[in-house]
Amino acid sequence: MTALGTVESDALLRRARHALYERDAQPEDLLPASLAHVSRSWRRSLAAGVDAFGMRPHVPHLSRFEVERATERQHELLAHARPVMEYLHGQTRGSGSVLLLADADGLLLHALGDPGFMTRAERVALMPGASWHEQHRGTNAVGTALAEGVPVVVHGAEHFLECNSFLTCAAAPVVAPDGRVLGVLNMSGERSSRHPHTFSMVRAATQMIENRLFDACHGRHMRLHVHPLAEGIGTLAEGVLALSEEGVLVGANQAALALLNLRASQLGRVRLEQVVDADREHLLRASHRSPAPLRLRCLSAPAVPVLHVRVEQGWSRAATLDMPSRSISREPDALQALDTGDAAWHGVLEKARKVLDKPIAVLLHGESGSGKEVLAKAIHASSQRREQAFVAVNCAALPENLIEAELFGYAPGAYTGARREGAPGSIRQAHRGTLFLDEIGDMPLAMQTRLLRVLQERQVVPLGGGQPVAVDFALVCATHRDLKEEVAAGRFRADLYWRLNGLTLHLPALRQRSDWDVLVQRMLQRHAPHRAIELDPELARVLRQHPWPGNLRQLDNTLRTTVALLDDACVIGMEHLPDDLVQELQEARQAPGAGAPQDMPYGHRRSADPGFATTRTPVIEEGELSRLRAGCVPLAQYTRDVMEQALREAEGNLSLAARRLGISRNTFYRRIMRKRPDGA
Repeated sequence: MTALGTVESDALLRRARHALYERDAQPEDLLPASLAHVSRSWRRSLAAGVDAFGMRPHVPHLSRFEVERATERQHELLAHARPVMEYLHGQTRGSGSVLLLADADGLLLHALGDPGFMTRAERVALMPGASWHEQHRGTNAVGTALAEGVPVVVHGAEHFLECNSFLTCAAAPVVAPDGRVLGVLNMSGERSSRHPHTFSMVRAATQMIENRLFDACHGRHMRLHVHPLAEGIGTLAEGVLALSEEGVLVGANQAALALLNLRASQLGRVRLEQVVDADREHLLRASHRSPAPLRLRCLSAPAVPVLHVRVEQGWSRAATLDMPSRSISREPDALQALDTGDAAWHGVLEKARKVLDKPIAVLLHGESGSGKEVLAKAIHASSQRREQAFVAVNCAALPENLIEAELFGYAPGAYTGARREGAPGSIRQAHRGTLFLDEIGDMPLAMQTRLLRVLQERQVVPLGGGQPVAVDFALVCATHRDLKEEVAAGRFRADLYWRLNGLTLHLPALRQRSDWDVLVQRMLQRHAPHRAIELDPELARVLRQHPWPGNLRQLDNTLRTTVALLDDACVIGMEHLPDDLVQELQEARQAPGAGAPQDMPYGHRRSADPGFATTRTPVIEEGELSRLRAGCVPLAQYTRDVMEQALREAEGNLSLAARRLGISRNTFYRRIMRKRPDGA
């Protein structure tokens, strides 16, 4: 498309605009055919009530918070467009231009450009948060490309608003593999610096974005790379088709649609053999014989008699037919390993999988002990960042005066007691890996402000000063608090909440899960890998009904302690449980509404050890369990050894040692203070 650029043409454009306003003539009567898209756009702009001669249109501009929400909704488009925009910006740096990405409504989402021109562009709201839909700003490259559905150039006075006539702009729609317009890529600059190749660069960059989207969408399908020339395959000019297992065309880039004379609306309804003289099975067999492109006859486009086709197999199950095995099977990953059969938990894992390796923050919400850190580690281990660091920070465990240094690092001598060489901080340690912020709801407000800046700018400045350091990390946060309530109460920043809330996953509590038996078996295998240990069936029924306020962590600690107390037996009975849990079960049985005594089996299993009771009793009296355990000397010694080791590992902290063993502090203290059976 060409555009007028001389002084005479500017005067002609102004006369045409005035004639349109005065109803003296239509713009197409005065403007050349090469500007037919401008004529149509002017008429649409006038019908929308846009004032061409006003100083500036009064169009609402989104706040930073609203822009962040809009960019989160368009995360997939941005994820594939940003690398291409950065590449193009690198090629055009210093040209006095700005690259802009808009969504399908003309809202500007992302900008990259030379600082000098960016300042002037911002004066006409050519910046993220502004709408450049034709209804708001009249004829412009972004809005007109959306309205026309094709790449356009709008130069100088071709803009409907006179205040925008200093611009020269080229834009092209970004189209999804299913034919939907996702947005627009635009390059703008001073009209005096117009370059003839800008339009071509924008169109090529748009094709690159569309091809990235196509690969992400149709990685599982067989793909056909097509071009009339064999040398054209692998270039930006090639067409790419996606083929279902049934031989139906389910995706095509814009080049393929144009080449094969197809419309986007036909995708999903046209079979391969309606387009070329071959079917899916023929292509598969031919590609196995030779990787060279195939030469086929094109049936859908008479102007293209010959088509060269290169077959690229996806990772779908049927892509191999009965050929020698070349299938691509995905190895079980950490997320799959966590799937133990509960429907709600399975849904959480599937949602987590869908955002792997995408720039979306994950917020895990659930009760204490429900597996938030375990899931965070699985997300990291299943992602492309698995070879890099997983850095976990418990925001509730760090003193307020240390959390800043822990997160952001500090320069040498930043404060009294700081290490002489300084420290990088957790955020920098997570560079290229995953940062897990546990109990984010407990982060002090001042730190929330600094964290928000890091997430926005992807740079961190250490405490005590220094140069900003670029960081790249996947972000997973966790909390047991209701952050919406925290925001309403003023204890948590709303803008940070929306930044973290890319995908919220609600982890079910243990009492809500249907996979209790599988979880128990896995935990027992982990704590006693060489023993076939199981729960007494009646005890299992009682424990399954227990509310488990500590969730998976409490259950795991209980089973670990129980295994330690089990001695040589292979069946866990009531006598092997910690005293505090036995007491909780007794209190639950005695509470109003509890079942009959026979529904709560507090009896003992028969044991080969003569030190255990061999008769079944309906209820264990208080203290009876302790007497039974104390009567078995080897078990008592073993128990004390386990407790002393836990105390050493907790560095003398009684409460911590008790928690790790799943028993109360009082019980731990009482048992550890007993004399050893050997007199120690």
